[in-house]
Amino acid sequence: QVQLVESGGGSLQAGGSLRLSCAASGYTFIMSCMGWFRQAPGKEREGVASIYTDDSDTMYVDSVKVRFIISQDNAKITVYLQMNSLKPEDTAMYYCATRAYAPCGPVVANYDYWGRGTQVTVSS
Repeated sequence: QVQLVESGGGSLQAGGSLRLSCAASGYTFIMSCMGWFRQAPGKEREGVASIYTDDSDTMYVDSVKVRFIISQDNAKITVYLQMNSLKPEDTAMYYCATRAYAPCGPVVANYDYWGRGTQVTVSS
């Protein structure tokens, strides 16, 4: 059974940085896509960044481009989200998700397995 566990969330002031981690286990084969999503109170879950595990090709939502970086470890079972220049509007629960087959991208419904999330709170 695939399990995803996020860590690294926290509370900080605007302009700071955080690095989220997502550790995966239970794979019977390498999943093609890993993604980070977030959900703020009262809002729908949205895709933030995704990575194609085969060649590390990445995609970002416009609001985080340049500020966030998604990466994976060599074993392709841990994915990271480096978040820089954080803004109050980045406040949300951040979720890691994985999809067996490409294409990757920000569509929530396309992902097969989800973690429980890690909270990020950015104050002004």
